[in-house]
Amino acid sequence: MKQDLLRQAGYAYNFDRMVYFNREARKAFSVEFVEDNGEEELKKRIQEGGEPNGWRFYFNSPPSDAVRRELERALG
Repeated sequence: MKQDLLRQAGYAYNFDRMVYFNREARKAFSVEFVEDNGEEELKKRIQEGGEPNGWRFYFNSPPSDAVRRELERALG
């Protein structure tokens, strides 16, 4: 199950933001991205390197700059 892949990789679910996130990896996956992509795609994205100066977001449509800043602030 896709959610199990994320949990095993250290991702937690944020109910308010509807994202799976990992503070250490500095990555977040939207629920829609997880639902719309297969397990192999998720594994590939989990294994990718993170952003050196911020978060990497996996959404079906890139978040706006304002949403991105809000998420980065909320997720720490």
